[in-house]
Amino acid sequence: MTTKEHGRREEIRYSEAFKMEVVRELEVGEIAFDAISLKYGIKGNGTVSRWVRQYGNGTRGKVIRVESPGEINELKRLKARVRRLESALADANIDAALERAYTRLACKRAGIADVAGFKKKAAGQPGMKP
Repeated sequence: MTTKEHGRREEIRYSEAFKMEVVRELEVGEIAFDAISLKYGIKGNGTVSRWVRQYGNGTRGKVIRVESPGEINELKRLKARVRRLESALADANIDAALERAYTRLACKRAGIADVAGFKKKAAGQPGMKP
């Protein structure tokens, strides 16, 4: 890596034609990214892979995941379960908020100032719900 007077890297610019040729050679020749970087003296870890994303035909740099039908069905089943659980949690949160509001309103109408104390007292009595 060459440096200038101020310690900055010297910027190297590559032509579009050069980039496309490197990518074509990579895709046709099945050469590794680091090997082609060494061959042409290309610095930078992600330079060639960025060129492949930009100029490539999609044969390199893609991750293809193969799933069995059982895995696909399991994923769908789990996603549906998560949706049902999220819905149940939202319903439970709404119920709890309504119960808290109702308890506060009931205590206010009954003249009870200490709502938390009322809840503790009610929790200890049989047949009473806090």
